[in-house]
Amino acid sequence: MTRIDWAAGTWTTPPASLAKDGDDLLVTAVEGSDAWRHTSYGFVHDTEHGLLGPLEQGSAIEVEFTASFEAQFDQAGILIRADAENWIKAGVEFADGQPQVGAVVTRGSSDWSVAPIPEWLGQRVTIRASWVDDAITVRARIAGEEFRLVRVIPWERDSEAGPMVCAPTRAGLTVRFHEWRVVAADAGLH
Repeated sequence: MTRIDWAAGTWTTPPASLAKDGDDLLVTAVEGSDAWRHTSYGFVHDTEHGLLGPLEQGSAIEVEFTASFEAQFDQAGILIRADAENWIKAGVEFADGQPQVGAVVTRGSSDWSVAPIPEWLGQRVTIRASWVDDAITVRARIAGEEFRLVRVIPWERDSEAGPMVCAPTRAGLTVRFHEWRVVAADAGLH
């Protein structure tokens, strides 16, 4: 495991504010920030706050944060980005009154998959994205539990990856990120 320094990445869109608290990074999102392309809504949002560094094939990145959300579509996790039309965001998003673990995969247009995880609200969450051969495997867990599979995504594009936060519907969302690290890729799906 190699911890990545918060200063090592580059923001896709600068957040409203940043503050360090010990080793943690507190990121406050801009109201209306989001990542989405076309599907069902007809709009393109490319204003997410992604702190990105290189993603090497055969490795994995993990992002750890506290899932303290309360407004529709508050979200945090990992952003994997090849370019403006090819990216993945995976993590926890507050939707329909509760936290949901899921992923948005975009290749020109976005899709979205979620599953409710009400017991994760206020918990310390780790999202892992492993890039092995032709796929990225996303897993997630809260402290003290095993990782659960979120999604397997075909992927063969040079990419950058790192922590991500968005606040599509409000001002004032601050997410506490605890760690950003490179770890060994998952050996298999099971």
